[in-house]
Amino acid sequence: MTLLNRQVLEVAGLVTMETYTTDDALTAMGFGKFQALVLVYAGTGWLADSMELMLLSFVGPLIRQQWNVSAQHESLLSSVVFTGMLIGACSWGYISDKYGRRTALLFSIILTTGAGFLSALSPNYTFLLVFRFLVGLGVGGTHVFSSWFLEFVPTKNRGTWMIVFSVFWTVGTILEASLAWVVLSRLSWRWLLAFTAVPCFLLLLLFIIAPESPRYLCVQNRLSDATVVLERVAKANKVSLPPGVLTYHKETQLVGLDQNPISQNGHLPVRENDCTVDNAMSSKSGGIEALRILFSRKLLRSTLLIWFVWFANAFAYYGLVLLSSQLSDANRRCTSGQKSEVRQKNVNLYKDVFITSLAEFPGLVISAIIVDWLGRKATMWILLFGCCAFLGPLAVHQKESLTTALLFGARACGMGSSTVLCLYAPEVYPTSARSTGVGIASAIGRIGGIICPIIAVGMLRSCHQMEAILVFELVLGVAGVACILFPLETKGREMK
Repeated sequence: MTLLNRQVLEVAGLVTMETYTTDDALTAMGFGKFQALVLVYAGTGWLADSMELMLLSFVGPLIRQQWNVSAQHESLLSSVVFTGMLIGACSWGYISDKYGRRTALLFSIILTTGAGFLSALSPNYTFLLVFRFLVGLGVGGTHVFSSWFLEFVPTKNRGTWMIVFSVFWTVGTILEASLAWVVLSRLSWRWLLAFTAVPCFLLLLLFIIAPESPRYLCVQNRLSDATVVLERVAKANKVSLPPGVLTYHKETQLVGLDQNPISQNGHLPVRENDCTVDNAMSSKSGGIEALRILFSRKLLRSTLLIWFVWFANAFAYYGLVLLSSQLSDANRRCTSGQKSEVRQKNVNLYKDVFITSLAEFPGLVISAIIVDWLGRKATMWILLFGCCAFLGPLAVHQKESLTTALLFGARACGMGSSTVLCLYAPEVYPTSARSTGVGIASAIGRIGGIICPIIAVGMLRSCHQMEAILVFELVLGVAGVACILFPLETKGREMK
């Protein structure tokens, strides 16, 4: 502003007021103690949810033996969980965008915790199915943890921190396998269900410290509340907020000289009408307005491609978990025609889960190294094609050691790709539709989780190993091409 212009404004009784956005504030404050606490809380949510899912690998055979249910009814236990997750993923996304991230987190945690403990007290198989469906409904809100966490992270190195966040999922799978190994050898499956619900119960006790997302508050035109949250972040990180007024878009405001521009905390006052988002639009976010944004001309292509890639990643991830326990057994059964001992099968199951779960760590490390270097799109398609390369030789029978090594590589690539996708999707969508968009995509992924047992278990038990692997190759290959066709690269891009 020139001196002449300023003199004119002073004569008119006006001065310029600097403004800053949520991205400006987070970038200025950096990743500090506050974000670390958010990381631990949200990461514990992912850890708890991964434990609830890995639980299915261990309790099914024991329940079948105790209550003498058929193999079809045993598989139904997994199906009801994924059905609950399918419904929950859409529902919690809507609630998160409509009523806030904290509201969605609170009720999904309550549902998962309560149903988890009640599952341990199930008097019969029917009650167990009902309670596990409710657990799936609660676990369907997992994606809200990732969106909530990312909305506190500055743009710089956001990809790396999302990879760190995903480590909690891998820790959860290993922890559940360890818990199963210890508990099931001494106690019943009911104790395993109860212990698995403990991390979620801890989240409920600590919920009072979880803040609302400042991005969500700004979109809802609640700039005063958003500023309060950002001040908490600044205080915890021992830094200062940028000078000026928080607004939705970067702009310069004019205020009268007779107004007091400085608040008691040393910052310029927040003015609610500075937010450029229309109030009516904010009130509808998370509903029809969110869907309209997802299917707008600008985002339609991204939405449809994200849906398919999410389906493919979930199909591959849960398929690889099942392949770890089914492929070696299928090789022995189809070549020798003999069934394994139950005890030996259980030992092999624990071993396979441990080895393949450990494979997720190098997958996370590789994706963390290249995600902010090559970008989100390139990282995903490279890892998806890498997964195809590792699975290819398994179309024919291999030695057990080679089979384990190939599954190790495939699991590493699959985990890396899934993690980058969980980073990419929230970056594509604006705050007003972020949880709805990611929630629907997550629900599409649950369909992949429901279908994959038909391939991984059904075909392998019928000794159709080549056909099963070819299906995985086709799905992953097409998903890799879909990643190349993504219209947006979000590396270094501010979250809208």
